[in-house]
Amino acid sequence: MKNSESKPTLEISSSIQAPIKKVWDYFNLPKHVVNWNAAADSWHCPSADNDLKVGGKFNYTMAAKDGSFQFDFSGTYTEIEHHSSIKYVLDDDRKVEIQFRDDNGTVNIIERFEAENMNPLEMQQGGWQAILDNFKQYTENN
Repeated sequence: MKNSESKPTLEISSSIQAPIKKVWDYFNLPKHVVNWNAAADSWHCPSADNDLKVGGKFNYTMAAKDGSFQFDFSGTYTEIEHHSSIKYVLDDDRKVEIQFRDDNGTVNIIERFEAENMNPLEMQQGGWQAILDNFKQYTENN
């Protein structure tokens, strides 16, 4: 993924012990997204909308459970290869690329994303990794 000088690209990854169809569905279907899309136990994803097609949009509401803060994580899909990869542009123009690599019942997910410039890179990488770790746990346990 190409990046601009002002937006460094960060990478996170995880290996999920589940079939690719399950991993793909749990990653993309709103009824599953709301169960894993949070970086900490004090946060949740009360709503998720996803139109998984090129030009389609997604919107995930990220909210503190105590009601003190919330924001929308949203963007537009630019490329989709079923069971293989997803690319999108966030509403703040940052690019994200996700690869799904099926290896005999283990799916390796690699996410690359352009960092924003308001929070430290380590915090951003840690937050995105925590969400992916929640996804792994949710997918393997359900």
